[in-house]
Amino acid sequence: MKEKTERNLPKFVGFIILMIPSLFFRFGIEAFRFKSKAYKAGRIFKNELQRQGLDTTTIQQLTDSYLEGSDPFRLLRALR
Repeated sequence: MKEKTERNLPKFVGFIILMIPSLFFRFGIEAFRFKSKAYKAGRIFKNELQRQGLDTTTIQQLTDSYLEGSDPFRLLRALR
C-alpha cells in the first residue's frame, strides 16, 4: 500500500502545481464578485440610513463599518 502512495505522490504534486494558476484566477474572480455585491449592499444600506434621517457623518461611519467586513483579502489575513 505504501508503494502505491509513493508512486502517486509525484502525480499529485504535479496536479497541484498545474492547478495553482487556475485557483488564483478563480479566487480573483470570486473576490471581485463578492466585493461588488458588498458595495451594492453598502449603497442600499447608506440610502436607507439617509432615508431614516441620520446625519452624514454617522451615515459614513456606519457604512464604512458595514463594508469593512466585505474585503476578502482582509478576511484571508485574519485567518492566518
